[in-house]
Amino acid sequence: MRQSPFPPIAEYAFLSDCEASCLIAPSGQVEWMCLPRHDSPSVFAAMLDRGAGSFQVAPYGVREPTSRRYLPGSLILETTWQAPTGWMIVRDALVMGPWHHLEKRAARYRRPPSDYEAGHCLLRTIRCVNGSVDLSVLCEPVFDYGRRRTDWQYVGAGYREATTASPGDGPAPVLRLTTDRNIGLEGPSAVIRTRLVEGDQAFVALSWATLPPPRTWDEAAQQQWYTTEYWRQWITVGEFHDHPWREELQRSALTLKGLTYAPTGALMAAATTSLPESPGGTRNWDYRYAWIRDSTFALWGLYTLGLDREANDFFSFIREVAAQDELQLMYGIGGERDLPEHTLDELEGYDGARPVRVGNSAALQRQHDMWGAMLDSVYLHVKSRDQLPEALWPILRRQVEQAATHWREPDNGIWEVRGAPQHFTSSKLMCWVAMDRGARLARLHDQPEQAEHWQRIANEIREDILTNGVDERGVFVQRYGATTLDASLLLVPLFRFLPADDPRVRATVLAIADDLTYNGLVLRYRVEDTDDGLPGTEGSFTICSFWLVSALVEIGEVERAKALCERVLSYASPLGLYAEEIDPISGRHLGNFPQAFTHLALINALMHVIRAEESGGGVRFAPAHPL
Repeated sequence: MRQSPFPPIAEYAFLSDCEASCLIAPSGQVEWMCLPRHDSPSVFAAMLDRGAGSFQVAPYGVREPTSRRYLPGSLILETTWQAPTGWMIVRDALVMGPWHHLEKRAARYRRPPSDYEAGHCLLRTIRCVNGSVDLSVLCEPVFDYGRRRTDWQYVGAGYREATTASPGDGPAPVLRLTTDRNIGLEGPSAVIRTRLVEGDQAFVALSWATLPPPRTWDEAAQQQWYTTEYWRQWITVGEFHDHPWREELQRSALTLKGLTYAPTGALMAAATTSLPESPGGTRNWDYRYAWIRDSTFALWGLYTLGLDREANDFFSFIREVAAQDELQLMYGIGGERDLPEHTLDELEGYDGARPVRVGNSAALQRQHDMWGAMLDSVYLHVKSRDQLPEALWPILRRQVEQAATHWREPDNGIWEVRGAPQHFTSSKLMCWVAMDRGARLARLHDQPEQAEHWQRIANEIREDILTNGVDERGVFVQRYGATTLDASLLLVPLFRFLPADDPRVRATVLAIADDLTYNGLVLRYRVEDTDDGLPGTEGSFTICSFWLVSALVEIGEVERAKALCERVLSYASPLGLYAEEIDPISGRHLGNFPQAFTHLALINALMHVIRAEESGGGVRFAPAHPL
């Protein structure tokens, strides 16, 4: 069997400062990092091509660490290494801190998380804790997705600071490497070789902004301390139950926070592009954008955990983009509408999976679920405040009317199929959500005639779905005129389309649980039964398994839901993260990583089960929707 040079997707660690992010392999090598934003061109892309740039800190000649973990309540990675002659510990962080108060550390560090800002610095601290260790550092950026290699230059009089920059035009930042050890420069590579003995400490910092990077160990320790304090203060704001799943909820919340873009409040779907949905396959997409669809699931999860600030920031982003003339199903994290898709044919792709894509042409698709997601987001936000801001009314009215105009038309559906448009049942469902939530909001806004009009259309859509979207078994089907199952129909009870005790709801949930699973994990649909316009296969979509947990709770199957929840949780990465998919045979993670949608569904599923247990197993107690 061929030994792949690429680590399994699940073995990567994820770091973020809420503006940029990176993925670190078990080897201590940063293999994915885009600067200055999450969605900028990469400076390290060894994850997609072994020659496309990396940044390694490890003992010389040692390939695998002894252990890796996140410091509790943080996005700081701690890696323990055993070398032949000793032990060392490396801590990696994308720095956060109250930089305008650095000189008053002792008196002023306990500041609200809102007063912290990204340090634009990847900080790597090293301590030798036993014996001696030969430290090896190799920093070799290759700008613009591996296409632009450039040399380092020393800065100042010594050999402890160097800079490099992309040779071409564009927004690529100047990179600055600072350390308390001497740097050797070998063209495009910055190298450090030094021996540490017990008690020795060292740091390496890669920065890309005007904020001063650390130049001494004390400054490095101070910045890492600020970062730890930021994350631990932030996590204490949330409302996490005293439950065995508390750690999973906190890790998902931290991951979601890391997937946000602080300047706008956007939540991107994942930190990566083109990680394949099947080994060596072609279903490789760029997920570094914000989907309107994610909005309602994000607000469910964030409000449920008491993370109101993040929910409000994301809602503000959704409101801003929705104020434009026509709603688009996804946007750049800065609100950009134009996301042209192209391939990077010079990159080999993760473990040979090609093509590597940048941009996402699905942004131009017609997906009718986006109006329902938008309106449901508004409704969730308004319910949390018991008021509808006047400025929102024309925005939501325009979206409701769009749903009213287009609900009878075929579309590409929630899964963004690239085949012919179809009359997908879940798309009709979300158009019903748009009309239903619009009517509720109109009543709140003292617009009874408008509410009555929209409610009539909602009732018309409901009757159409019940007539054409349910087969003779009483099961909701993927598309009109078919008998194909689709995991998106698990949303029927979660969006309160029908009561959870309706026989059609129960039949649908159990049919998916019994017939659309493989080795206990839920498929989004069976590829052989769906013309999605793409070759190849895919794994189970983890979000669908968590949806099934929530839906099972809704129909009163709490023990079955808990068992499934435990099963899906057992597939988490060693650091508690999830990619988009899981191979139900091998347990291998597939697709982009870490994936926000999966962690959002995890939060809602776990809270369904927790609240079911607290209420004694009754139905309609869980936070699926505050109707």
